[in-house]
Formats: sequence, structure tokens, C-alpha cells
Amino acid sequence: MAQQEWAEKDYYRDLGVSESATADEIKKAYRKIAREDHPDKKPGDAAAEERFKKASEAYSVIGDKEKRKEYDEFKRMIASGGFGMPGGFGGGFGGRGGASYSNADFDMSDIFGGGFSGGGGLGDVLGGMFGGAGGPGGAGPRPGRTKQRRTRGADVETEITLEFREATKGVTVPIRLTSPAPCTSCHGSGAKPGTSPQNCGTCHGSGMVNENRGAFGFSRPCADCSGKGNIINEPCKDCNGEGRTTRARTITVRVPAGVVDGQKVRLAGQGAAGERGKPAGDLFVTVHVKEDKVFSRSGDDLKLTVPVSFAELVLGGAVTVPTLDSRVRVRIPQGTADGTTLRVRGRGVNKRNGASGDLLVTVKVEVPKDLDEGAMSSLRKYSEEEKRSGFDPRANWEGK
Repeated sequence: MAQQEWAEKDYYRDLGVSESATADEIKKAYRKIAREDHPDKKPGDAAAEERFKKASEAYSVIGDKEKRKEYDEFKRMIASGGFGMPGGFGGGFGGRGGASYSNADFDMSDIFGGGFSGGGGLGDVLGGMFGGAGGPGGAGPRPGRTKQRRTRGADVETEITLEFREATKGVTVPIRLTSPAPCTSCHGSGAKPGTSPQNCGTCHGSGMVNENRGAFGFSRPCADCSGKGNIINEPCKDCNGEGRTTRARTITVRVPAGVVDGQKVRLAGQGAAGERGKPAGDLFVTVHVKEDKVFSRSGDDLKLTVPVSFAELVLGGAVTVPTLDSRVRVRIPQGTADGTTLRVRGRGVNKRNGASGDLLVTVKVEVPKDLDEGAMSSLRKYSEEEKRSGFDPRANWEGK
């Protein structure tokens, strides 16, 4: 990819949002494009696939708070004349205020290392300009040190929905993805089967060449290999020399026990494949959890409400309630108040340390609606005895 194209990339435009868009607006825009233009929805539609690829690359940058901050700074520096873009980034530090940056403060490889698929490695170009001995006051590139390009594939996001009990106990689920994957013909090399890429003799495989300009040392993409580090004389016909193709694949995701709604599971190296055998990005799976008819959660504790009769609370007794694995008996002490929560140790959600949360059982009185005359007569007698004993349920109701 030409150097000028780096500066012309507009990730906000690719997602159809403004530069002041919030993180939620950026996420919604990406999901809308993913739903409408995903290759699974529009197979064979090259234009839709291109929009999807651009949106994925854009979201991998401006969808990340830190990467977005650095990307915005990079665009501002270009707009203010900070780089002499035409002619190989050679215009010096002509930005307003003459600010300088080190790799620790401004490493563009953090932005484009994960989602930038163009040859040449913009992150390495800027890293060479601002970092190490090439910074202000330095003496040029250090002898014997050639910065290696760190291009990798883009991160990929997807979503799954689990039943409540699957999420609490953990589950393994297969998911179907359509994303860049290593070419099956050339096995990711980009070269025609039976041939191999040749190491570039100019940059010795780094993709970058160094040069001194006065007190500063600069790195720029190697012109002979277009910054790729190697030269392919006979490109693979199936991937046009990229080493990857967009195709559907099935990945098995192990969701750990105790995952909560909205939590993300990261699968390292399962994202989009890098160009010409470079490392793949990561896959981030957002887990959505359905509500359960019986259980709810409070951290690692399980909660449920069990209906009981008035007599069970007054006289005491026991009830049988479900857990994630079986059923247990819970003792109700005599004179238990309505709404009391009883704790059953170790019957909640499994923790990562091997322990478990508790089961919290709340008792709630169910009032009978239809009693026969015998039961009503007994209840009236009980009410009279209750009053005679001096019991007043509203004795302290108003704080008197």
C-alpha cells in the first residue's frame, strides 16, 4: 500500500460516524454494517464484503479507546503538516509546537499492528521516526539493529447467547465465522504452491530501511519489497499473493463457568489471519445470558424465591428446592418471618478457585384463596386465640 494511502484512511467514514461519535455510536454503526453486509448474509456480493472488511478494520482501531486516541492524534499531525507525506514521510517534524513523541507515548504499531493489513507497516514507520536513537538528539539508527515489522491480523468480534444454567456451569459451543483465514493453497505464504517467497536483499526481511538526515534517523518502507520483507515472483492465484482468503470456518469456544451477561471471552490468535503468514488477531466473543424462570444471580451466589404457607413459617418445617445439579432440603426454623432469606452454603456458582458461592432461598407466604368451611372455621378460632394471647402484628408499626 502506498504511503499516501495511509494518510487517506478515514475509519470514521468507513463506519459512517462523525469524529465526535461516542463509543456506543461506533459500536452500533459497526454492528449495523456487520448485520447487513456480512458475507454470510450476502454471499458473492463483492461490494458488501469490501464494506464489511473496511468496517471490521475501522472498528478494530476506533472501537478501542486507546487506539482511537492515538489514531486521532496521528490524523491531526498529518493535517497540521507534521509529516511530509508525499515523498516518503521525509518532511521532518513540522507540526505545530514542534512536539516530539517516543514509542512509550505514541506507538502507532499499537493501532495498525492489529487491524492494518496494508504492506509497509505504518506503525513501524512512525516507531522508527520517534523512537530509540532516531529521536531528537539521537545519532541515527543503532548499528546492527533493524526494526522488524509487527503486522498482524485484525481482531474479530462476535456474539453468542447462552441459557442461564449453561453460563453458570460453563459450556463448549461451536461458532461459525466468516473472516480472513490462511489460504489453503499456499498455506499462508502467498507464493504459488511449490514455490517460496524470497527474502528481500535490500531490507534483509525487515520490510524497513533506515537513513540519516542530519541529527535524525528515519525508517521508511523498503521500496523493493513494498515493506513486506520478502518478494514473491509467482503469487498464489487463489489469494493473489496475500496469503489469506475470506472464508467460513467453525471455531469451538470454551465458555468458563460463572460467565455473566455482557462478558467477553478472548481467544488469542483466532481472529483474522495476518498477511503472508503473519500472526492472526484475536477473537472476542461477547456472551449474552438468558434469564432463568427460577434462578437469578448476585455475584457467585444463586438466588431463588420459594412459596410457603403461613403454617410452615409459624410451626417450622422443611422445603425441597432445586440447585444447579440436584435438589436439597432447606429447614425453616419455627417462627420464621415472611421474606426471610435462608442460606445454603456451597450450592451457588462455581468460582475459579474451585470453591462455590451459596444458594440464597427467600421464603414468601402464599395466601389461600379458596378454603372450605371447616378450614375457615378453624382459622377464625385461631384468630380469636391469637388476639387472646396478646399478639398484635401492628404493635410497633408506626414506631410507637
